[in-house]
Amino acid sequence: MNNTLLCDFYELTMANGYFELGKGNEIAYFDVFFRTIPDGGGFAIAAGLEQVIDYIENLHFSDDDIAFLREKNIFSEGFLSYLKTFRFTGDIYAVPEGTPIFPGEPILTVRAPSMEAQFIETFVLLALNHQSLIATKANRIVRAAQGRPVAEFGSRRAQGADGAILGARAAYIGGCAATACTISDRKYAIPATGTMAHSWVQMFDDEYDAFVSYCKTYPHGATLLVDTYDVLRSGVPNAIRAFRDVLVPLGIENCGIRIDSGDITYLTKKARKMLDEAGFPQCKIVISNSLDENIIRDIILQGAKVDSFGVGERLITAKSDPVFGGVYKLVAKEENGEIQPKIKISENPEKITNPHFKKVYRIFDNETGTATADLMCVYDEVIDETQPLELFDPVATWKRKVCENYTAKELLVPIFKGGKCVYKSPDIEQIKAYAKSQIMTLWDEVKRFENPHRYYVDLSEKLWKIKQDLLNQGGKNA
Repeated sequence: MNNTLLCDFYELTMANGYFELGKGNEIAYFDVFFRTIPDGGGFAIAAGLEQVIDYIENLHFSDDDIAFLREKNIFSEGFLSYLKTFRFTGDIYAVPEGTPIFPGEPILTVRAPSMEAQFIETFVLLALNHQSLIATKANRIVRAAQGRPVAEFGSRRAQGADGAILGARAAYIGGCAATACTISDRKYAIPATGTMAHSWVQMFDDEYDAFVSYCKTYPHGATLLVDTYDVLRSGVPNAIRAFRDVLVPLGIENCGIRIDSGDITYLTKKARKMLDEAGFPQCKIVISNSLDENIIRDIILQGAKVDSFGVGERLITAKSDPVFGGVYKLVAKEENGEIQPKIKISENPEKITNPHFKKVYRIFDNETGTATADLMCVYDEVIDETQPLELFDPVATWKRKVCENYTAKELLVPIFKGGKCVYKSPDIEQIKAYAKSQIMTLWDEVKRFENPHRYYVDLSEKLWKIKQDLLNQGGKNA
């Protein structure tokens, strides 16, 4: 699918203006960053880069696209002719998918001619915002489950096809074990899973017959939905009978039940007792029904007997905080071959940008392996790990910390150079494993659901001074 016109209209009007004013080939630098972590969490997870790469590699204007724009009667013929050969020719740097990320720091940087850099804004943001949001929500839910598998069940409640398909991808990066979305298995090799709907049970005259039929059809994967009528009076007893009558003679022990309504804690405790007493201690109990990290955490604390979770609408829509809020801001431009930092100033301090072409280091304590802080630097700064490193709060500058015996890892890696992709996207299993390993480097205090420790994102002294100078000059370079 050609998504070239999946853009805000102002990106085209500005590009036309740059072209007409002779500014279209001026080199500009844009950062993608976000300001707040969803759900008041301690960190977010970057996702969506693979889709950005695919978009950039296929970016072109078709004859139909150009004909459509001509009908608007506001674009010059020179600009429309330019669009016939339009390709992205710039550079992109980004954090790999699965990286824990924090407010204010660039997660993707674009260096390109202004027309090109401006034009890709919408798609870059929608790809990173959506998948980073879902990956972050999924990870909260997975951590709440305390090692129990979580399957993403949200396709039918997602906002559109891409919301379902790419949401399943992001949820897997965030730690989910499987998805109910079949096409996501085909496209991204995310294990598809599923049991039955209540309609299966209702299609039979008797609940027991429905369970027996399912066990005969899928003897090696029989998970029976036991809440169509009454979980404890009919559902679990009929499931036990079906397991005993069909699976036991076949020597099959793998089986399960799913509960999709009612008081989950109470019902799972009672069901577990019934299954154990009937000789099915190995039978797994799966629960679903409008779950999220808070409900999962509470029912586990209450002693619910649950082996795995199916989580739908509250995951796939990130219902509790459904906007990631990433932005795309100009931070520098080149003039006479020199990089000139740019800043956006606002009466809201949180909306003041960090200027310049930057790199981001993550500082790891070599003794504990934990991430201490992130440090934003000017692009040409290099950290000497043999020397002590002083970090300071960019607002409360008297708060300082000296790091020794540390490792400084650059987070942003080259993705495109001169319009050519120089990055090989890992497969989904590698991204998921990377996310898990990097989350393990964070302090437990950062991973709290309530009132997490604020992870520090600091500025180098050089960058801090540049920012202060620009603020003092009202944003204009001296």
